[in-house]
Amino acid sequence: MEKTSYSRTEISNDVLMPKAEQQNNRCMEREVWVDWLRVLACLLVMVVHSSEPFYLDGYDTLIPTDADLIWASAIDSASRMSVPLFVIASSYLLFPLRYSSGEFFKRRTVRILIPFVIWSVVYAVSYGDPVVNLSSLLLNFNFTASHLWFVYMLAGIYILMPMLSPWAKDVSKKELKVYLAIWLLTTILPLIRDMMTLGNVSYIIGPTFIPRQADYPLWGECSWNPNGTFYYISGCIGYLLAGLYFRRFVADMCRKKVLIVSLPLLFIGFAIIEGGFVMKALSMSNGVFPIHGNWANTIWMETTWHNESLGVALMTLGAVALLKKIKADGMIYQRLIVPISKASYGMYLMHLMLLPVVSNILRQVLGIGTDGLLGFMSTPTIILATAVITFVLTAFVSVIIQHIPKIGKYIVG
Repeated sequence: MEKTSYSRTEISNDVLMPKAEQQNNRCMEREVWVDWLRVLACLLVMVVHSSEPFYLDGYDTLIPTDADLIWASAIDSASRMSVPLFVIASSYLLFPLRYSSGEFFKRRTVRILIPFVIWSVVYAVSYGDPVVNLSSLLLNFNFTASHLWFVYMLAGIYILMPMLSPWAKDVSKKELKVYLAIWLLTTILPLIRDMMTLGNVSYIIGPTFIPRQADYPLWGECSWNPNGTFYYISGCIGYLLAGLYFRRFVADMCRKKVLIVSLPLLFIGFAIIEGGFVMKALSMSNGVFPIHGNWANTIWMETTWHNESLGVALMTLGAVALLKKIKADGMIYQRLIVPISKASYGMYLMHLMLLPVVSNILRQVLGIGTDGLLGFMSTPTIILATAVITFVLTAFVSVIIQHIPKIGKYIVG
């Protein structure tokens, strides 16, 4: 979701050009496929959140009909690569750093942190008790704006970038593959914890209503040490390394080779994500609808949906390999994709101000499940329509705000 994007050609030529010419090139040239990736990732985030009313009642589990389970799980599962795609885009464009740490953090503060603070306050005063919400912001995001967890994670990635950049500039392809392999191994850990606990996990609910799973301890984890062997190379750090790998070592493969690599990753990843969710949901009520459950059941069902889990990782890598083939830079790209790509961070920040309203209206008009106006097709129609309408509205608003002189960048990045 970064505004700055440099092409590989201009980076390699930077050292041969005067500063003024370098600046002109950076304004003119873009990584075309990354802009398409951002737009897709932004839409997928909204699809994920548009699916939630069909399996959630607040944070508790509520799946009214078999149609809701089939459609919500399939559409949501296919969209779970959204956040990892954003991380890979940031890594591809920014990592390793090409300027000083001070300059890097200055730019990120303006483009990322200031808009984040503004929208955190907007959500805090818009939902619930403003006093409680604002005070809890000192420790974490509010549960009414739970999508803002992403910015905290992204800030952590940014903190690591200057430290890892010297290594990233010199790392060999073989060495980077080893680290990526270790990271892929860690994506199995959520599934191992799931099997070890058999779903009987406890949760601690903090003041922001964000649940924390009491994980089954593995490889050095214990009450006095939560940081086990793979802690430091698990999570979204792997997508940072993946972005580096795609930038430095993935050549422009032919279409046939891309399909051979990407399609199995997409299908296998989807099967893991979707299969895990559906099996757990059905086991909660022995296939009888509606399916009810508490918060713990919901989080248990979503294990395979986690960004650091195997299915999501495989789908993300497959999607990036496929998206990297996009070369379309014509009229649609220039007039539509580029402006939306630049505005994508603002769209992410503001979309939950509009999405619940759009979703409620569509559900009231069309109904839900097989009893809805469109029968079996009611659920997918509402999910996709909610996402698309929200996407269009937030794109329009974010692009307009972004063009307000002097202050637009501080509001939407």
